[in-house]
Amino acid sequence: MTEDSKGRGRRAAGRRRRKPAKGRKALTIVAWSAAGVVLLGGAGLGYFYFKLNGNLKTVDIDQALGTDRPQNIDNGSMDILVLGSDSRGGANSGYGPDDGGSARSDTAMIVHLYEGHEKASVISIPRDLMTARPECPTGKGKTDPGGARRQFNEAFTIGGAACAVKTVEKMSGIRMDHYVEVDFTGFKKIVDNLGGVEVTTSKPIKDELAHVDLPAGPNKLNGEQALGLVRTRHGVGDGGDLGRIQLQQAFMKALIKQVKGIGLFDNPKQLLGLADTGTKALTTDRALGDVKSLMGFAQSLQGIDAQDMQMITMPVTTDAIDENRVAPLKKESKLVWDALLADQPIPAEATVNSTGDKGTAGAVVR
Repeated sequence: MTEDSKGRGRRAAGRRRRKPAKGRKALTIVAWSAAGVVLLGGAGLGYFYFKLNGNLKTVDIDQALGTDRPQNIDNGSMDILVLGSDSRGGANSGYGPDDGGSARSDTAMIVHLYEGHEKASVISIPRDLMTARPECPTGKGKTDPGGARRQFNEAFTIGGAACAVKTVEKMSGIRMDHYVEVDFTGFKKIVDNLGGVEVTTSKPIKDELAHVDLPAGPNKLNGEQALGLVRTRHGVGDGGDLGRIQLQQAFMKALIKQVKGIGLFDNPKQLLGLADTGTKALTTDRALGDVKSLMGFAQSLQGIDAQDMQMITMPVTTDAIDENRVAPLKKESKLVWDALLADQPIPAEATVNSTGDKGTAGAVVR
């Protein structure tokens, strides 16, 4: 698949979540950056509380989308759209020509927390997916009409967070409870402040475009190396987006293990430093746009280990029109969305025929 060429749903009832049981913390998950974990601590420390609140950037998804969304159903689960922004503007200009701040969703995941919030499913959406895109506001009173065949990651470029959420909701029939966005620079700083993330590679990974050059064997990745690993298309596999998704999922598991294993809560100084970095790295929906909400969000992660997360790529196949793009497998995708709507595990048959989970890139990193 090529990086720079451009591609030119069913809707089901969503659901309303019931209020948390007595004693339960407010629950949600950052997932991709594990930033929720680093936000714990410091929230009652006066200056730090206001400082961290001031770091956060928010978008009002509810106001932007209004009533044109799947409704909520009360079943205790939660769905979060997590995006990684690939803007080359500002501090990210070293990763390609400055795009003036225009960005694409370089990484997109739906994180589904099951009732009880002890398990989760993560569904990666390929950026090269060709799908229907709904009409989206583009700012200054203008609107993009969308269309029946558009490349998924262009939704974010054209209409920002609101359009990305709307596209996912139209495609899945599932209402997103929250939205979390992490950018290149913020991701690097989180990894660096964690002291690096340990992974083992089964073979060398080298990609000059992604700024990564790793030997085979154990590696402790700094922020730059970690970002290169999750961005590389050409370092492993066939140079496509599906192989990169497998690397992202493998790294995400390693990151979760790292966060749980370094004893953050025994080191208040490191914890506050990570909280500062994490809040600067994030853009969230308005409901998560304060430290108190994010603390509850983070606390829910303490009971979820890597083995408690089912990770798949949205069921896809090679696009019939453009072999450098992918298209949804409608029957299998419906199995995924129906399972999440019912708060059930994703059935194995949903991924049997999918190109997305047949690659070997994920076996390169553990």
